[in-house]
Amino acid sequence: MMRALAFALLVLFATASFAGTGPEKLPDPAQEARAVALQKEFRCLVCQGESLDESNATLAEDLRKLIRARIEAGDTNAQIERYLVARYGEFILMKPPLEPQTYGLWFGPILVLLIGAGVAGMVILRARPKPQT
Repeated sequence: MMRALAFALLVLFATASFAGTGPEKLPDPAQEARAVALQKEFRCLVCQGESLDESNATLAEDLRKLIRARIEAGDTNAQIERYLVARYGEFILMKPPLEPQTYGLWFGPILVLLIGAGVAGMVILRARPKPQT
């Protein structure tokens, strides 16, 4: 009984590890070019500074397979984008739209830079020697 259970678990884990969400490469060159173009539009959620096309992260590989599977299923680029944004938020887009929800993504770095410059300016002004009277 225990052997049968252990064997069943082994088979379950072995098949789960080989179950991919999509192909590594599409046979149709036009579809493959479309997949690569789409991968460049989405950000790797692990690396965050790289696109899915550039990243070597496991999650990026899974998302590349997902994009190819959705292309094979006949989804348009807009449908694939909506699908990924619905699951991962607009942060997955390399160029998020300028909307109130994404103001932080667009203007956050500028705000941090201005705050840092202000703090540095205050430190420099306070560190200057004061004239003696």
